[in-house]
Amino acid sequence: MLVTGVQSAGKSTVGRLLAHRLEPAAFIEGDDLWRMVVAGREDMADPPTEGALAQLELRYQHGAMLSESFVAAGISAVHVDNVYGHGVVAQLGRLRCRKALVVLRPSPDVVAERDAARGSGAYDAWRPDGSSLLDAARRFDGWLGETPPIGLWVVSSHQTPDQTVDWILEHWDDALVS
Repeated sequence: MLVTGVQSAGKSTVGRLLAHRLEPAAFIEGDDLWRMVVAGREDMADPPTEGALAQLELRYQHGAMLSESFVAAGISAVHVDNVYGHGVVAQLGRLRCRKALVVLRPSPDVVAERDAARGSGAYDAWRPDGSSLLDAARRFDGWLGETPPIGLWVVSSHQTPDQTVDWILEHWDDALVS
């Protein structure tokens, strides 16, 4: 299963809770794959460098490889990462196993509130010329909105993480993609 959404959408929290409910299951976090490059890492920026794009692609490939490996061993895999637009279709295309997609899409207002409360600065590099955190969250939401309408889309603005996981499990069949 691929869980995507913008930064501060709750992917890691929801994905980890979901994995615990799908026992046996593995949790694969895109940020962990990103941190594996310990020297020479090129972070995404606007505009992205060729190196950053290559490392992002490598991260996606490894997420799919890990997912495939766990599923082949009879263990559900919950992979969370920032994948948007047609990149979602490409990521699902890397998988030969049964596929499911969950797109977490809280409102940009809620995302901005969550990110400000976390103090992570996840959107700092995406705020040119002093634009607001909300402007950056709206920008990312626009990219997420370019994702084809497949899988299960969850407007999780006013749900707790446990409520979101409950909702996903109640609508599991809608998450399955071919």
